[in-house]
Amino acid sequence: MIREGAGATAPDPGWQAVGMLRVRLLMALVVPLGLVLAACGTSHGAGTSAGTSTAAVASVQVAPPATAAGGRSHVVTLLMENEEADAILGRPDAPYINRLASRYAVATRSYGVTHPSLPNYLALTSGATHGITTDCTDCHIGARNIVDQLDAAGLSWKAYMEGLPQPCFLGGGAGRYAKKHDPFAYYDDVASDAARCRRIVPLTQLTTDLRRGTLPTYSFISPDLCHDMHDCDVATGDRFLAGLVPSLLRALGPHGFLVLTWDEGSSDAGCCGGAAGGLILTLVAGPDARRGARWAAPVDHYGVLATTEDALGLPRLGAAADARNGSLRALFSRAPHVR
Repeated sequence: MIREGAGATAPDPGWQAVGMLRVRLLMALVVPLGLVLAACGTSHGAGTSAGTSTAAVASVQVAPPATAAGGRSHVVTLLMENEEADAILGRPDAPYINRLASRYAVATRSYGVTHPSLPNYLALTSGATHGITTDCTDCHIGARNIVDQLDAAGLSWKAYMEGLPQPCFLGGGAGRYAKKHDPFAYYDDVASDAARCRRIVPLTQLTTDLRRGTLPTYSFISPDLCHDMHDCDVATGDRFLAGLVPSLLRALGPHGFLVLTWDEGSSDAGCCGGAAGGLILTLVAGPDARRGARWAAPVDHYGVLATTEDALGLPRLGAAADARNGSLRALFSRAPHVR
C-alpha cells in the first residue's frame, strides 16, 4: 500500500522582516558555495580518488536553473552501482539520498535482475539481457532497444557517461569510465550509426544542456566508477548526487521525473519470477511523485523500463511487457505522461 508523508514544516513565524532579508542574502551567497564544495569532496573509497572529474559535477550544480521550453517534460534514469537498499536508506553517510527518499517516492521491494552489472543495464534499456552473463566489452547486441523506439517516435535522447573521453567512444574503458556501464555502446544499430553514436556523450555535456534548457526528452546518466559507488564509498556517491540532482530536478518540466536506482545489490534477493540481483533502492522524484510515498509491491528493472516506456507513449519491450515484473505507476499522483 501507499503511505504518504506529512509534508514540509512551516518557517519560524518569529523572524522579523529585516532579519529575514539578511538571512536570505547570506544564504544566497553561502549555499551555492557549500554545494560546490560538497560536490568536490575527496573520496576515501577503495584505491580510487574522487578528485579527477568533480569539476563537471560542480559546473552542473551552479548552472542557472534550466526551464523546459514550451512546458515540455523530461524523463531521466540515473543508475548507481552495487549497493543493497539497507546500505543507503537510514544511513548517516547518505544524507542527501535520504532527504530525497523522504521527500519523494520509493519502491521498497525493488530488485536488480541479475549479476553482474552489464545485463542489468541491458534490461533497463531493451527489456532483455540477451544471454549476456558477464561484463564483456567485446560483445555486441543486434536487438531492438529504447533508442529505436525513441527515434521512431521522434523523441530526443542522450546518454550522459561520466569520464567518457569523447562522444561515441567505444573502447572498453578509459580512466574511471567503464563500457560495461554504458549499454548504448553495445547495441549494433546505435554504435554503428554515427548520428546516433554521437548522442553518447561525456557528462560534461549535461552542464551545457541544463544551462541552455535543452535537456532531451529521455536521458540516461551513468556516473563514473567512483561516483556511482562501484569503487568508492556511499558517502562519495551521495556527495556526487547532491551536486548533480538539484539541477536535474529543476529541469524536469511540469510532468517529468527522475528515476534514481542501482544496477544490483550484494545479495541474490529477487522477485517477479526471475530477478535475483539483490534488493536495491529505486526512487522516483519529480512534480508528480507522491510525497513521502512507499510502494511495497515487487518491481525489477523490467518494470522500471515499462514505467518509462508508458510515460513516453512507447510500447513495452521484451520482459517489460510482462506484468509480473511490476511497475512504478503507484508512486505517481497521476499516470506519468511526458509527451
